[in-house]
Amino acid sequence: MTAMTVSSLRARLLAWLLGGVLLVGVGGGLVVYRNALAEADAFFDYHLKETALFLRDQPVEYVWPPPIPSNDVAYDFVVQVWTVDGRRLYIGPPHAALPNSTTLGYSTVNTSSGQWRVYGAASLTKVVEVAQPMSVRRHQAAQLAVRTLEPFALLVPVLGLIVWLAVGHALQPLQRLAKAVKARRINELEPLSDERLPDEVRPLVGSLNDLLVRLTAALDRERAFMADAAHELRTPLTALHLQLGALARAATEPERSEAMAKLSEGVQRAIRLVEQMLALARQEPRAEPARTRFALDELAREVVAELVPLADSRRIDLGMSETQTVFVRGERDAVATLVRNLVDNAVRYTPAGGRVDVSVERSAATTPQALIRVVDNGPGIAPEERQRVFDRFYRKPGARAPGSGLGLAIVKAIAMAHGAGVVLDSGPSGQGLAATVSFPAET
Repeated sequence: MTAMTVSSLRARLLAWLLGGVLLVGVGGGLVVYRNALAEADAFFDYHLKETALFLRDQPVEYVWPPPIPSNDVAYDFVVQVWTVDGRRLYIGPPHAALPNSTTLGYSTVNTSSGQWRVYGAASLTKVVEVAQPMSVRRHQAAQLAVRTLEPFALLVPVLGLIVWLAVGHALQPLQRLAKAVKARRINELEPLSDERLPDEVRPLVGSLNDLLVRLTAALDRERAFMADAAHELRTPLTALHLQLGALARAATEPERSEAMAKLSEGVQRAIRLVEQMLALARQEPRAEPARTRFALDELAREVVAELVPLADSRRIDLGMSETQTVFVRGERDAVATLVRNLVDNAVRYTPAGGRVDVSVERSAATTPQALIRVVDNGPGIAPEERQRVFDRFYRKPGARAPGSGLGLAIVKAIAMAHGAGVVLDSGPSGQGLAATVSFPAET
């Protein structure tokens, strides 16, 4: 988490909240403005009607001084008085643009000077009309509406400021968390504190702490692996150094040949050890590899065919005893390494003239399992040691076959990565070893 992420989150929140405030403000302002115009229009209509009714009850002469100030724009009224037979008795102030007609009640008429709002009231002897320009009404109504909106227009910026401050205050825990993570040194893997954090942020901190725990465990495994590797490599390298010295001291051709043979054997052991260590390192927790669906029986045949020359050189009968077509999903190369290590171990630890059988079948359990089994008639492994042989660099006491003690550790690591189980048991006749790996089967 970085300050840029928090800032971006702040910008998105402010954009949405201030945009919503602005949208609601504009919408509410339009509604208030339209209501204010409607109320002002109703007020002016009422005033027009009251004026007409008031003048209807006044005595009328041919020259009638208007009771309404003519110079007041807000009351820019025109009064007409008609007899019941249609003769106009009075108009004031003079306005030739008004039509020569009478209409009772409210009406809007068009003239050369614009629209006029007219109200006519009749008595027994006359009809009084009071008219007002619509332009004056609209101007006055707009002023009234604007005055109504002034407090509202002041409240919108205040609300925006409150939103700005509220968002900043709400994001302070994220900023503190970002600073705490950024201030940590590379070797500080202690869990982050979730005190004073909102409930929405606690899952994020929990996930980070879980990641830190897994990272700590991975680093511990790496340190342990490096320590074990350094310890295990010291012995073969020392042996190679001694064998080089023996080769240099050899005086005769037979002595040189024997020294060369031992040196070559030592180099092969060192190469085998390094290869096994690299294979184990590749199986340590890392990014999830691409997994595919493949036939386990076909893969087993390929591995057996690859190791037949090694078995023949040791006079071991290696072959497939039983196969069923069964599919699994995983990293094919890693599963091939698992099968290769099981078969290679069986070939190396089985005495000359022995037998190693590989089988692949599908279990009939409720949850189908793909089983691969490697059975040999060698010395086997005592029950109390069957869990220890999965430890790195562990070798059974008294083992004569060369090895690094990593083969079964690699098998266990690959099996765990694929959700598979590994079981070591005695052979069918109680002799030898049967190694069974069960994978989730694909349909």
